[in-house]
This record gives sequence, C-alpha cells and structure tokens, in this order.
Amino acid sequence: MTPTKRPRRPSEGGYARGEETRQRIITAAVKLFGEHGFAGASTRDIATAAGVNAPALQYYFENKEGVYQACAEYITNELRDRFAPAMRQANEVLKRKGEMDALIDAFLTIQGLTLDSVLLQPLASNRRLFVARELADEESSVASKLLHRQLKQPLNKVTLALLSRITGAGATDSLTRIRMLTLKGQIMPFYHPPGACLDVLGWKEIDATRGALIKATVLEQTRTLLNSWRAESAG
Repeated sequence: MTPTKRPRRPSEGGYARGEETRQRIITAAVKLFGEHGFAGASTRDIATAAGVNAPALQYYFENKEGVYQACAEYITNELRDRFAPAMRQANEVLKRKGEMDALIDAFLTIQGLTLDSVLLQPLASNRRLFVARELADEESSVASKLLHRQLKQPLNKVTLALLSRITGAGATDSLTRIRMLTLKGQIMPFYHPPGACLDVLGWKEIDATRGALIKATVLEQTRTLLNSWRAESAG
C-alpha cells in the first residue's frame, strides 16, 4: 500500500456530524475489509454500506489506503483504551510486595478483557476478521503492527511480570513464556467462531450466554493453573 495523506476534517461547524459520518465509514469498512480483504472491498461498496456517496469517502480519507489505515488505528485505539485501566491496576499490584491473590486477580482481569474483546464486544466478529487477515499475511500488516507495538508488547510485558511473581520464575525464563502462551492458547479456538470450534460445540453461533460460559470456564481453568504454579513455587 502506498503512503496516504492525512484525512481531511470537516469545518468546525459540521465537526460533530462529520465525525459521525467518518466513524460510520470506518465501521462499514472494518466489516467489508474483514469479509473480502483489501483488494476485494471497493470504495464504492464501503460508501454504500456506510450510507454515503463515493466523494464523501474521498473527502474524509482521500483513497482506499486511507480508509484502511483509519480502520487499523480505530481498532488499535479502541482495544488499547479498553485494556488501559486493567494494565494500570496490574502495574500498581506489581509495585507492592506479596499480595499473591491480588496478582492472580490482576492476571485474570486482563484475560477476562481479552475474552470479552473476542467473544462479547459489539463488532468483535468484524474486528476479528480484519485482524485475522493481517495475521495471516493476506494484507499489509498495518493493523497487526500497530496492535503489536501499542497493545501486545506492553500487555505481554505486564502479564509476564505478573506470571513471574506468581510462579517465582523469571520473566525472561522460557518456562514463564511457555506458560503465558499456553494460557493465551485457551482463547485461540474461539478467536474465529465460524471455524471448527462451533462444530465441536454443536453451536451455530456464540451468543452472549454462551460467550459468558466460555469466559467463566477459561478463567476458572486459568485460576486453577495459577494457583497450582503458585503452590509449586512455595513448596
């Protein structure tokens, strides 16, 4: 993808209406890019889905590359803002000595938010498809690079620190990192629900009730593992 110019902004008088239109275009674009990829989603289709004409889309974003970049930034900022309070809480707990239960609770809070973002949040399915295409190297990796730098790296740092304190192993220890990956791995089967997990579960979809059941089950399993590793370290 070629570099894009900064998006145009509406005049001050129409700012609120302009931002609403811009967000409507981004929401439609996330869905269509996720379903059809960058090449398969046309600006005309995005404009139609957003209820605007093609010149309006060009007014806000210049071109399709600009729309895609805006989608990547929107997804990254939305997830980063969602996780920010939990990460602040985790860092506060890490500053204190002891309080093993608080460390475990902080880890579970972050994992719970991850599950919410995958299973329960509005537009989660569209967002999953958009990012999944990037992770599969089908696209330019704009979103995945932003997510890695602005969310995944700081999130991995704090979860490794929590896990290190809980288990007594170093944050750079291979065992600690393997454990973190296995805990994350509990979530991966549900990341793209139209896949095999629905066949195994015998479900047609993951609704709010089923999503809550998955979340409770994963968190219970994680707490059991963390307490087991905690006891192993204490022994």
